Amino acid sequence: MTELWSYKDIAAHIKVQPDTVRSYRKHGLLPPPDRVQGGKPYWYPDTVRRWVAARPSNRRD
Repeated sequence: MTELWSYKDIAAHIKVQPDTVRSYRKHGLLPPPDRVQGGKPYWYPDTVRRWVAARPSNRRD
């Protein structure tokens, strides 16, 4: 089975609280979930890594 990340997993990856990640999604700052299971959103790790790399605070000029 392919690994999927929850809000908690994403939060641990970017070192913030899960509520911060929920807020990012609410404000359209998080990519759409790759899957929704039982009403809960999940993302593939590669989706999250691409999003993290593209975030303004992480761009390298």
